[in-house]
Amino acid sequence: MLLLPLFISGAEIAFIMFILVMVFGADKIPEIARGLGKGMKSLKNASNDIKGEIQRSAEKQGIDKNMSNDIKGEIDKVREDIDDITGSVRRKL
Repeated sequence: MLLLPLFISGAEIAFIMFILVMVFGADKIPEIARGLGKGMKSLKNASNDIKGEIQRSAEKQGIDKNMSNDIKGEIDKVREDIDDITGSVRRKL
């Protein structure tokens, strides 16, 4: 995924948006944004599914509560990282 540096000015963002409109056309940009939104939603759903599966598996195997909490904490950290990345994409759109 392309991450833009934090030191891009407003004029540079406007220029990038102008190029996007010229390349894709004004009618295609909403479709691209929808596609990105669907992709982020499916990624979030997949991470929730994985988390639920890990929790169910841990409960079935009788893994102690501390280890389950550690795994949950790691998953929450990954979710926050994903939200940080997707949040910046949402703000740009």
